[in-house]
Amino acid sequence: MDIPLASTSRIEKKPELVEALKKVLPASSILEDKAETLAYECDALTAYRCPPMLVVLPETTAQVSEVLKLCHKMNIPVIPRGSGTSLAGGAMPSADSVVLGVSKMNSVLETDYRNRFIRVQSGLTNIGVTNAVEDNGYFYAPDPSSQLACAIAGNIGMNSGGAHCLKYGVTSNNLLGVKLVTMDGQILEIGGAAFDSNGLDLLSVVCGSEGQLGVVTEATLRILHKPEGALPVLIGFNSNEIAGQCVSNIIKAGILPVAIEFMDRPCIEATETFSCAGYPDCEALLIVEVEGSLDEIDEQIDKIMVIAKSLDPTDLRRAKDEEQANRIWLGRKSAFGAMGQIADYMCLDGTIPVNKLPYVLKCIGEMSKTYGLSVANVFHAGDGNMHPLILYDANKPGELTKCEEFGAEILRLCVEVGGCLTGEHGVGIEKRELMDYQFTADDIDAQLRIKDVFDSKWLLNPLKVFPLHHTEARRMAFNC
Repeated sequence: MDIPLASTSRIEKKPELVEALKKVLPASSILEDKAETLAYECDALTAYRCPPMLVVLPETTAQVSEVLKLCHKMNIPVIPRGSGTSLAGGAMPSADSVVLGVSKMNSVLETDYRNRFIRVQSGLTNIGVTNAVEDNGYFYAPDPSSQLACAIAGNIGMNSGGAHCLKYGVTSNNLLGVKLVTMDGQILEIGGAAFDSNGLDLLSVVCGSEGQLGVVTEATLRILHKPEGALPVLIGFNSNEIAGQCVSNIIKAGILPVAIEFMDRPCIEATETFSCAGYPDCEALLIVEVEGSLDEIDEQIDKIMVIAKSLDPTDLRRAKDEEQANRIWLGRKSAFGAMGQIADYMCLDGTIPVNKLPYVLKCIGEMSKTYGLSVANVFHAGDGNMHPLILYDANKPGELTKCEEFGAEILRLCVEVGGCLTGEHGVGIEKRELMDYQFTADDIDAQLRIKDVFDSKWLLNPLKVFPLHHTEARRMAFNC
């Protein structure tokens, strides 16, 4: 991974910048000691690390504005950071940058049940949104696997989804408005509490922009009534391809489960050892959850079981109550932690058309033999958002490079079959150089010109998303 050298002239400005920041932030919100900044040297893509020059932790939108004004004036790059759970290196700093974390901005500002929205500071965790409204019978739909830790700011930056995105959509489908601070300190109100706002649809530009356009400090989110009930079905199969075919058949039948999750043998075995969920001994399993009234649930599950039985499953379990449902979900919810106990891994998130699942799973299996690296598949199968985990040994010379080459081939395959490079993790540094594979030069130029409007000096997260050869002239103009 090509990481450009830091600017010595910027690092030399550190004392001056610290003194200026002390005038707009409490001393406790400025971390300048190297021992403290080490905690911010990477995000969840831990293969790449670089301590930042400084870390600032503002508590208000006004403080964010003042910090950005100072950095803009001094030409210092700023790396916006939520909780650091990004799997694509989206929050990785450079040695001449300032990390701006929103973790102290974690308050609920307004809740309106009549109009079904909640307004929060962007450092609030994903699960914190649901926790704030569930006693009144509501919930926030996007549910990334990292929802206990990930911040709304990062969810907006990466347009995160989760297991239930098949029915409820990803962050962009549940985001009504944001308060955005641009690099020069301007505070913008985009969208609002209504489902449709006047003017340009800038909200769709901001959501998924990976900290390229501004720092989101507040978000207005759609909240939904909890369903009457929800129950899953667990289905085991003798091959990944047949499990993929089952997913395709369920979708083709016009059934809309709230979630369809896929796990293959390596992942099943690891999670079973880790969580003792009672999963069957099979090559692949699906967890298909439906919701609604009891009659609706019964009708949908009956249809799903007919489809599953036509493919000769090795195991078919229908949860009868909440306790059984929790057992079925236990392994899936702990999958990433379980895999981390047996090997280092790189988690991808290419997205493909659902009817291509059997073919892509077959190809990944063949690639695994070619590269000599095992793959565990666990992903949101209902919307084709794949999460192959490539297992490798970080202490073995050359293994990381081989893993990255394997991952790039999987992502290129996703594009070839009509999909895209990322479903919810973002591009960051991980997929940056693959953008030329999905987009034409004109496509990328159009995206660069949008960033020019919001961040003319290219100081916000400047080394992410776009291939470096496309951005070099813009970055070097301001010594980025």
